[in-house]
Amino acid sequence: MPDVVQERAGVAVLMCDPDGPPVATVEDALDLIGAVFLGAEVVAVPAGRLDERFFSLGTRFAGEVMQKFVNYRLRLAVVGDISWHAAASPALQALVRESNSAGHVWFVPDLDALDARLRTVA
Repeated sequence: MPDVVQERAGVAVLMCDPDGPPVATVEDALDLIGAVFLGAEVVAVPAGRLDERFFSLGTRFAGEVMQKFVNYRLRLAVVGDISWHAAASPALQALVRESNSAGHVWFVPDLDALDARLRTVA
């Protein structure tokens, strides 16, 4: 299934295919941002599509990707269980907490949680 724009909780969301190409570079993230110009306000990326470096904050990859979404005024939702990454990194736990309290980047465990979050901003 390709990445598709769906309306979820009244918001246009680019739903990224779990089996799609990995997001391993900032350019990969920019490709997703470019696809949003089909009309989406949010990009929902399965956690499994993110390169392992995204969850290792010392690489700065997560910060670079997240900043691109902020710069383009788009929301990024990382969808899936990242608990094993977070368990190994207090810094990642703090980033998830901070991100989830702000408006541009969210970490949600599943699509039901994404829908609930979208309902708060729609």
